[in-house]
Amino acid sequence: MQMRALGRTGLSIAPVVFGGNVFGWTADKETSFNLLDKFFDAGFNAIDSADVYSTWVDGHEGGESERVIGEWLKRGSVIRDKAIIVTKVGHPMWGDEKRLQETWILEAVENSLKRLQTDYIDLYLSHFPEEGRSHEETLGAFAKLKEQGKIRAIGCSNFNAEQLKSSFEASEKSGLPRYDVIQPEYNLYTRDTFDGPLSELCQANDIGVISYFALASGFLSGKYRKAEDAEGKARGGNMSKYMNDRGFAILGALDSIAKETGTTPAAVAIAWVAARSGITAPIASATSLKQLDAIITAGKLSLSSDQMAQLNAAGA
Repeated sequence: MQMRALGRTGLSIAPVVFGGNVFGWTADKETSFNLLDKFFDAGFNAIDSADVYSTWVDGHEGGESERVIGEWLKRGSVIRDKAIIVTKVGHPMWGDEKRLQETWILEAVENSLKRLQTDYIDLYLSHFPEEGRSHEETLGAFAKLKEQGKIRAIGCSNFNAEQLKSSFEASEKSGLPRYDVIQPEYNLYTRDTFDGPLSELCQANDIGVISYFALASGFLSGKYRKAEDAEGKARGGNMSKYMNDRGFAILGALDSIAKETGTTPAAVAIAWVAARSGITAPIASATSLKQLDAIITAGKLSLSSDQMAQLNAAGA
């Protein structure tokens, strides 16, 4: 497996990251363990999670995903230092009074470490920007955690170019560590969240980029072709925004290239993101071994320049 340097963090990751939001939600513990075992056996090495996963489910309190990962790590099928664990803090669902406040970050990291059953987190991210919260306060909290050895590297998620640039300025002015990784939404359908100023800023400053929603909540897998396909599905409510002429044009291009390569639309869609300039690795989730096969294939799939151009045109 060809590893990729994650910006200036000193970490190296495989071309696809496993999205752990499904653990304890649409994938039970046994299924999650089987998925992680197969993912790592195939040569991949990074898992993405967050303290808030999965508070949107009735009866959940958050931390379900981290807890499953922790139990899997404790089982010992993979040596801890062979796994890159990414998790996040500061989602609005925890309440606006917490977010990226220093006292909450210092408390939240202890909760995450306990659930993950580890003494350090490889990459810790600010989940969402918080209006009115100074970068200095948040970065100062991260600096303390780095000094204590509880986190190895830091980054942010859902920041735009202006917010990321502002964080760089605050870091330089105050002598605090900067965000070395960003996690934007990015896929064949949703491109304006990264393409343009943010991509240019990241490439100019050697920022690692781990993008999420590589399959647009499953739409780019091709399993949602009409409204009825989404009925009763966990992410079905998100499909209507993709079911339009552009969305179906993208599916057509994915179908064509999947046939050429002997793979699947999902594998092609993920491989397209992994091949984009400035992207270190996309995040992709699976709830079955069959779905995981597409992720593993994507990590090893090389698309031709003509195939990339065809996909670029369909999703433009």
